Order: sequence, then structure tokens, then C-alpha cells
Amino acid sequence: MSYKCIICAKGSTSGNTISHSHKASKRLFRPNLQSLRVIIDGKKTRGYVCTSCIKSNKVQKAI
Repeated sequence: MSYKCIICAKGSTSGNTISHSHKASKRLFRPNLQSLRVIIDGKKTRGYVCTSCIKSNKVQKAI
């Protein structure tokens, strides 16, 4: 599974965790993805959708 939204293609980004001593170590910032049944091109598919797409009604849920 690629960790991406199937609607907007939002994925993981990298950055640094900064400790108290200000030492930087690498980390991942991951989007909040939810597994949904979605209608895409007239077909019902199961995919991962980010919560910002769900809130803005960019996705049509399959019931």
C-alpha cells in the first residue's frame, strides 16, 4: 500500500524531530488516511482517503 490519498494524492513528507538538546533526527509526517468504499469513475472501490477530502465532500461514498 502506498501511503497516499486516492483523491488528492497527499502523501508522507519528511522532516526532523527536534529533541530538548536541539539534536535533529529524521521522521515522517503522515496524513490522516481513512479506509473508505468510494465511487470512482462509476465503480465502487475501496481506498484510502484523507480526512480533508472527506470533510470538503470531494469524495462520493459508496453505501
